[in-house]
Amino acid sequence: MVSKDSKRDQSQDDATQAKAAARQATPKDDAGEKDAATQGHAGLGAEPPEEEPRYSTADEDEFMDDLAEGVDPDGSELLDHAIAGMKASTGAFTFDGDRSRHDHKSGAPQSRHLVLGDDDPRDKDLTEHVLDEDVIFRGHVFNVDRLRVRLPDGAEAERDVVRHPGAVAIVALTEDGRICLVRQYRAPLGRVTVEIPAGKLQPGEDPLDCARRELQEETGMKAQKMAFLTTIATSAGFADELIHIYMATGLSLAESSPDADEFINVDLVELPELIDAVLDGRIEDAKTVVGALVCDAVARRLG
Repeated sequence: MVSKDSKRDQSQDDATQAKAAARQATPKDDAGEKDAATQGHAGLGAEPPEEEPRYSTADEDEFMDDLAEGVDPDGSELLDHAIAGMKASTGAFTFDGDRSRHDHKSGAPQSRHLVLGDDDPRDKDLTEHVLDEDVIFRGHVFNVDRLRVRLPDGAEAERDVVRHPGAVAIVALTEDGRICLVRQYRAPLGRVTVEIPAGKLQPGEDPLDCARRELQEETGMKAQKMAFLTTIATSAGFADELIHIYMATGLSLAESSPDADEFINVDLVELPELIDAVLDGRIEDAKTVVGALVCDAVARRLG
């Protein structure tokens, strides 16, 4: 009877011999063709063609299966696979539109009065038509849809769009001219930010009702008066989120009731101090920047 140790030693020897045979099995013709191609390009003064990585991102499942089965790729395969992965990841974060063709130019600058979007007759030549739309991600707060669109020149393109239910934000002013701010940890930024109170619209909810609700939930403040200030599109290049900003006055303190996953501290800051922080670049939250500046502009006009 052959011992288990003998079987294991024999298996290891067989695996070692198989690996060695595989490394030696590279056809010499491939090397000769590579040399000839390299010499041919060198003679023309050009660089030789870049080899495709042995492992591209499309081969990732096969690569991981190899590792799981104990196949030990050589160092170049591991390096090629890592480089391909890094290129794919970098490309996903640095895509800056299709630059494969340059067959049109932007319209010439015109000195004119302000004309809003879709009010200029020329705008019809900029419109994209949606051919189809698929949900590629469903989240708790938003979805991501992929749109296939027809461009003004007849070509087709893809648009990834964040679908958001919309939100409200509140510039809450006390009788002595202080603005109500919330301090909250923001996971995407990895730190605490200082913002005006805000919150997401519930399905079918009126923005004004949402503003009253969110103000009390986050700060404990009730407002006698609510005045609409403006609406902002937070990131029109890839999201349909609209934030409706209100000014709240006649404040009285009740009881706060933040969401189960919200932990908030509340500050009452003089408006001029907030404006200075915005203009100095120390407040980067978009809705807070807009809300503070609009509030200041309204105060100056009324003053």
